[in-house]
Amino acid sequence: MSVHHEIRLRRFVFQRATDVSGTSGTGIVAEGVQFTDGTVAVRWRSFISSHVIYPNAQAAEAIHSHGGATKMVWLDEVAT
Repeated sequence: MSVHHEIRLRRFVFQRATDVSGTSGTGIVAEGVQFTDGTVAVRWRSFISSHVIYPNAQAAEAIHSHGGATKMVWLDEVAT
């Protein structure tokens, strides 16, 4: 497995304005990290927590954005 030098370890949160599903609430509903190979891990902050692995940030955001109700907010800058 190779490391992609253009990607570094980065943290993010999912910030939800509207709870479309009625289960996770609003505000910061999940924490996540993007690894150097592009893989993303998400940890849900709900009463019954869970974690999920995605192949990349685009997949995680596409599944959980709910038409713009949830935003992926990066806490770390992109490596230059």
